[in-house]
Amino acid sequence: MVVETVKESLSVNKLVATKKELVMVEGDMIVPDSKPDILNTISTSGMVCVYKKEVLDGKVRVDGNINTYIMYMADDEKDKIRGINTTLDFSETIQIPNVNDEMSCKVTTNLKSIEAKVINGRKVGIKAMVDIEVNVYSNEVIAIVNSIPDAEGIQMLQESLMVNSLVGTGDNKIFAKDTININVEDNLAEILKAGVKIGNKDVKISYNKVLTKADAEVKILYLTEDNRIGEVKANVPIVGFIDIQDVNEENICDVNYEMRNIVLKPNSTEEHSIYVEIEVGVFVNVFEEKEISLIQDLYSPIENLEFNQRKVMTISDKKMVSDILQIREKINLDDFGDKNIIDVDVIPKIEKEHRKESKIIYEGELDINFILANGDLQVETRSITVPFDYSIDNFENDDNLVTTMEVSVKNQDFIVQDAGVVNCNIDLEMQMNSYKTSNLNVIDEIETNGEREEEDYSIIMYIVKKGDTLWKIAKKFGSTVDDIARTNGIEDENMIMPGQKLFIPHYTKVPSMSHV
Repeated sequence: MVVETVKESLSVNKLVATKKELVMVEGDMIVPDSKPDILNTISTSGMVCVYKKEVLDGKVRVDGNINTYIMYMADDEKDKIRGINTTLDFSETIQIPNVNDEMSCKVTTNLKSIEAKVINGRKVGIKAMVDIEVNVYSNEVIAIVNSIPDAEGIQMLQESLMVNSLVGTGDNKIFAKDTININVEDNLAEILKAGVKIGNKDVKISYNKVLTKADAEVKILYLTEDNRIGEVKANVPIVGFIDIQDVNEENICDVNYEMRNIVLKPNSTEEHSIYVEIEVGVFVNVFEEKEISLIQDLYSPIENLEFNQRKVMTISDKKMVSDILQIREKINLDDFGDKNIIDVDVIPKIEKEHRKESKIIYEGELDINFILANGDLQVETRSITVPFDYSIDNFENDDNLVTTMEVSVKNQDFIVQDAGVVNCNIDLEMQMNSYKTSNLNVIDEIETNGEREEEDYSIIMYIVKKGDTLWKIAKKFGSTVDDIARTNGIEDENMIMPGQKLFIPHYTKVPSMSHV
């Protein structure tokens, strides 16, 4: 006979698999007829976009491209510096066992390196290395038995736990568009270099909606008609709503932004401006902190009970920590001479994470790439690597603690002093997401299967063994924890020691009032 139970639902967002792959992307570019031959390349940069991701049976497919900009020295007396850009497409299938098309995934990309090699004056070969990290998740709603009404004699081992239950998920596609004005004295010839990153992220919850806000931080290096190099920076707002039922301000939101496509081009209708259009995918998971009462084990001294137990992984103690790390460094650029800094790229990366007592320590590097030029547009590049470290205190050193750290450049400023010494003022935004994993023993349907065979004793003596608990002892002998504790004068049920002698009373069924 099936035992009547009361259940509550718990929605579990489980990380099924993580896979990292280093992907090589190669392609050739032909210099347009309108541009002069290439003598040599000065710098090559790129922005990675993922416009499609798909979880299939046993694999994940990622489709994307790299928007590539090449600044080069022209084989022409008039045009000293020119720029070309192209798009390198890639499609990568990553084998991941035990995933299927009902799961979702988060894809993070990092352009590890990119270089251009001159094949001849009209052709360039491009090779890029892209780090792709794929996290695959499954969402499961499980029913947890938390009480048994009118359960005469059934003994239950219950535990109250705080977990993070998934409230809902959602996504949105946002087109961030703007016109960026350059100096009115500059007649734009072409774009030499461009960079786009997403910063100033914020999230607000109200009326069953999640409002996501961020900025596409755009930096463009351009050439004027009279052979000068200019720079323009702008923030393009990325704002969108995602409908998710039953969210409230106490919930925790995980928001992930993915750039899908980037369009940068001189404005054909408005002079002294550049048209910008960025397609961004926004993905949101919303969690609530929820207390659950979970039956870990049960038995009946009167009847035989049958049930199944399975382990379900859930998460708890979900936290997001954001901080600013200030890096102040003096760099000596040899043979600086009369050059000026026309552009600097700062690329932060985490090399190592380790834990010590209550600290999580991160070790990383800043790749700082300078582009220098003098008044005659003689251009050269310099690269410097600066190490950094960052630590977070007051974290319990737990094997079940899962952490991810995202680092980005919040602000950067470079001041040239005498003899080529550069003061580097860099603010890094450190964003850590952490949670703990735990396996819950979840009991399925409970059935009775006849009366339990009655033992012929009223009380026996038992010597406690290593690993024993009052619950295990009571279950073994068909007694109850309360009866054993009362008989032996035990005040704290968790305080029994190996070698201790316990008197185990036989369970006696108490007649109900209807039979008295």
